Amino acid sequence: MEETSLLWLLFLISLLSCTTSQASLTVSPSSSQLFEGQSVSLSCEEDDSSAGWTLRRNTTRKTRTQCGDGWGRPAGSSCKISYMDPLDSGVYWCESREGATSNSINITVSGGPVILQSPVLPVMEGEDLTLHCKTKTSSNLPADFYKDGSFIRTEPAGHMTIHHVSRSDEGLYKCNISSDGESPPSWVSVTEKPTTTSPPTSSPPAPETTSDHLHLVIRLVCHLVVFCPYCISTFIMVSLYRQRAAGNDLPVSMVMTPPTQAEMGLDEDYDDVTTEHHF
Repeated sequence: MEETSLLWLLFLISLLSCTTSQASLTVSPSSSQLFEGQSVSLSCEEDDSSAGWTLRRNTTRKTRTQCGDGWGRPAGSSCKISYMDPLDSGVYWCESREGATSNSINITVSGGPVILQSPVLPVMEGEDLTLHCKTKTSSNLPADFYKDGSFIRTEPAGHMTIHHVSRSDEGLYKCNISSDGESPPSWVSVTEKPTTTSPPTSSPPAPETTSDHLHLVIRLVCHLVVFCPYCISTFIMVSLYRQRAAGNDLPVSMVMTPPTQAEMGLDEDYDDVTTEHHF
């Protein structure tokens, strides 16, 4: 019984840590495309250092390999790759010992003369998106920019900025420098900007929507996940204490003691008296 209770307690603690710990993956230099031979540093920015975050990746050669397993040099929750090869192109992410994962980043390593530097993380609606078309020796050459195969415009300095991006700006971008060549394509994601609206003071509050109810349910579940393990562990410990206390109590029973000599003497005298008065 005690072993089972302890196992349940350990399971609940591990479940709690797995649910609450988070990490985000960053890369330096911050670009989704790199030249062959460049070095790159990837790091898991973590909320809980005890979660044991490690870098993993999927490439065309292997899947779910971690930093140090034939690639990269691990240093805690970071990983340094001193020489990027086109075979290092793939998806990178952070993963904890409990199986929690971070955001993923797509990295393309080009053996060609031109790359397109684009954000590795999604761009939020309303922000500016800047793309750089560069060679190994220069980043200021005139370049043509394309989205989803369609020509956008030519930038004389090789830099294109899209102001106040929207979801329609999401797509596959590439660039071309006529004197050197074309870059590989890169997907640029645009995330929806969170809406923050306050109800007017003169009108009654708006009725709760389905999203409001869903938000409340999610908050309630989060509170239960954090609070319930402590209640359950307290209940288990109290049960164990009561069982141990009950085991130390000796059962009460009736004990028959033999008659003393004095009592036996009195019984014999009483029998003698009875015999003497019997006619």
